[in-house]
Amino acid sequence: MTRPPERDFRPRRARVVGFAFALGLVVVMVGMSIALTNSPGSGWTGQDTLSAVVFAALCAGILLRLVTVRARVTDDALVVRNVVFTRRVEWDAVVAVRFGGADPWLTLDTDDGENLAVMAVQRADGEHAKAEALRLARLVEERSHR
Repeated sequence: MTRPPERDFRPRRARVVGFAFALGLVVVMVGMSIALTNSPGSGWTGQDTLSAVVFAALCAGILLRLVTVRARVTDDALVVRNVVFTRRVEWDAVVAVRFGGADPWLTLDTDDGENLAVMAVQRADGEHAKAEALRLARLVEERSHR
């Protein structure tokens, strides 16, 4: 029997702020570049405008990658996508779920001795993050075969 699909773990506050900041950055840089290009005597050229737009797009892309971290629940594993790497962790490989102290996000202790940050559950989300940490701990308990 298959279980109903669980919703992904995703940060809340960082997503809102990051998306807004990325959009604002692009709008301001493009607007500033166009205004400088059209301003007589500024010395700003079309190539400068293109460079500024490309720079803004790169910065926005990095911001979007930072805020699109997540942890996807599957029947046999948790797929954790952080900023750079994605790692699949079998439920049986999770030894502990830690979300305490001064850590900015949840951490999984795995049976290979590694500590895996789950950036999708961030302390900045307050009570929601605590509830998500408990939800993940319950999932580990339910789905591991130990």
